[in-house]
Amino acid sequence: FPGWTAIIISPAMPQWKMASYAGDNIVTAQALYEGLWMSCAMQSTGQIQCKVYDSLLKLEGSLQATRALMVAAILLGLVAVFVAVTGMKCMKCMEDDQVKKMRMAVFGGVIFIIAGLAALVATSWYGNRVARAFYDPFTPVNTRFEFGSALFIGWAAASLAMLGGAFLCCSCPRRETSYPPTRGYPKNAPSTGKDYV
Repeated sequence: FPGWTAIIISPAMPQWKMASYAGDNIVTAQALYEGLWMSCAMQSTGQIQCKVYDSLLKLEGSLQATRALMVAAILLGLVAVFVAVTGMKCMKCMEDDQVKKMRMAVFGGVIFIIAGLAALVATSWYGNRVARAFYDPFTPVNTRFEFGSALFIGWAAASLAMLGGAFLCCSCPRRETSYPPTRGYPKNAPSTGKDYV
């Protein structure tokens, strides 16, 4: 659940990448941030101005795909929460059939793993694009960006969601092995004291 909550927080943050000042001209008057939905500039006075991206059609295809993967991860996480809660032992739902209840918990865990994978792919893909643009010699120094804090939160969220899903999958019901019925052995007759050799 904390992983899914962090998956919600990560795309809402504007700090997916932040301006790098790794050149000769160090500018500290403002800090530039770009996120999935908006770009922001923070002045040295602490004032932040954000601008939402104008048109969906003007955005790069990779940014749109990152958005779609993060939204899919959020929705899958929501479904996983409902399914996994149904399979919890403390819930009264389906308490007459414990095997089905355990299977619901496992199914919720699988959905959590898929949600975590979607968030991991989105954040890693975005981070790869930022790193490639940073090391590209044709990128001007004053337009280079570094990893923002939202990327690190996204990576941690994906890891937590997959770890939680794996823990839920460990509650898989054990298969009952069917052994052949045991045969009874005949009892020895009681000794009468007249044992013959």
